[in-house]
Amino acid sequence: MKNLAVIVPFYNEKDFLEISLKRLTDLDIFTQIILTDDCSNDGSSEIALKLANDNPIIEYVIGKQNAGKGEALNNAKHLIKTSHVVIHDADLEYFPDDILEMFKLVEHNPDSLILGSRFIGNKVRKNVYFRTNLANRTMSLFFSLVNLYYVTDIATCYKLMPSSFFKDVILVEKGFSIEVELLSKFLKKNNSILEVPIKYEGRSYTEGKKIKTSDGFKYLYNTLKYKFFN
Repeated sequence: MKNLAVIVPFYNEKDFLEISLKRLTDLDIFTQIILTDDCSNDGSSEIALKLANDNPIIEYVIGKQNAGKGEALNNAKHLIKTSHVVIHDADLEYFPDDILEMFKLVEHNPDSLILGSRFIGNKVRKNVYFRTNLANRTMSLFFSLVNLYYVTDIATCYKLMPSSFFKDVILVEKGFSIEVELLSKFLKKNNSILEVPIKYEGRSYTEGKKIKTSDGFKYLYNTLKYKFFN
């Protein structure tokens, strides 16, 4: 029985949003698809609203102001009606069929947080740039050492978790540091994070990639903050 919601946070993704949603609906494993708009101004909002009007499982919510990925996720919480939820960015870097493999673990691990890792297994990975690859691995190692819990890919967008945790957790970070915050707060409640190998095809900054070098330093700072001071 399908009991999984997918949240799609987006900002100015008019060239990718419709394709991304088709990949999700073709998979046919979701009870809900929640589009959460961080106040796009490129026509993405109109595309998302049409998609929601045309498909009963798609829901659309827009924030009051552009405030980053974390706030976009906050804005979607109240709509979740399923036992589990997964996050999927709209930028076509990830492949939704991998979510199916992640969801298979839920039956025997219903209380675990399941990550889609780009650094384990032998799935196809394209356009993995040296600088971002090295940064991601360094941040993940640092997070693992600080938390005494080995995780290979803290920056992955694919995080599948119990809806009860996601709806109750108070998310403070507004930008990409939400990835560290979610994992840190989950480990304080439940010492069980599992990882599944996933495919990946990175896009360049000219194609719309939004994460910056400064976000990497925020990851390191927030790893310490949420371990020792929150």
